[in-house]
Amino acid sequence: MDGSIIDNLRDAGCSEELIEQYTSAASGCARICLLKQYRRELLESIHSEQKELECLDYLIYQLRSVSTGCCSRTSKE
Repeated sequence: MDGSIIDNLRDAGCSEELIEQYTSAASGCARICLLKQYRRELLESIHSEQKELECLDYLIYQLRSVSTGCCSRTSKE
């Protein structure tokens, strides 16, 4: 297996288990299916974390509307 592909899989956050599954997959089609599944899982994780950020942003917004002087409104989040 090409070392640059393995490096790319690691850079993409693939676990060693997934890399092993990828390298032992029977066909290119099977490899694509594995990568697409991992991509779906990664995207779901991103969406979940985005929702958490939105909840925090809303809470900060609510707290700022009733609080004064405790934290600079211009400070970087």
